[in-house]
Amino acid sequence: MDYFFLFASSLVIIFALMLFGKYKKTLQQSNQKNDNLRTQKNEHGAVEFVRCPLCSTPLAKNEDMFSRIYRPMTTHDQRMTVHGCPHCYPRPEPGVKRMCPVCGKEVPLEGELIARLFNRTEGKKHVMITGCTVCYKGRR
Repeated sequence: MDYFFLFASSLVIIFALMLFGKYKKTLQQSNQKNDNLRTQKNEHGAVEFVRCPLCSTPLAKNEDMFSRIYRPMTTHDQRMTVHGCPHCYPRPEPGVKRMCPVCGKEVPLEGELIARLFNRTEGKKHVMITGCTVCYKGRR
């Protein structure tokens, strides 16, 4: 009876160690994946991922948005267009939808977001999206 209890308890301990090792490995992999993503602080001070405004895909540290800023460069408020990120522009990845954050409609591949770029004298620049080529037509 003592040998059976010893054998059963050693099996439970070995099984628990195997589960812990597997859990630790998946935790390390998810942390490594999140370490490669770009983060920023929101207005409440919480850290969040930087996401593409068109497809909401989190951006990696080496990925940039495709955008265009229009002249004059000396003003505090400039017109800007956002074409997307490497996941949704020039060709969207499978399953990625380009949606306008203002009207909620799907933005065509040749479409873009229309935004205002505010050049602050101190701190980071601020971008405010005003619409897309689909919903912005009606305002002109």
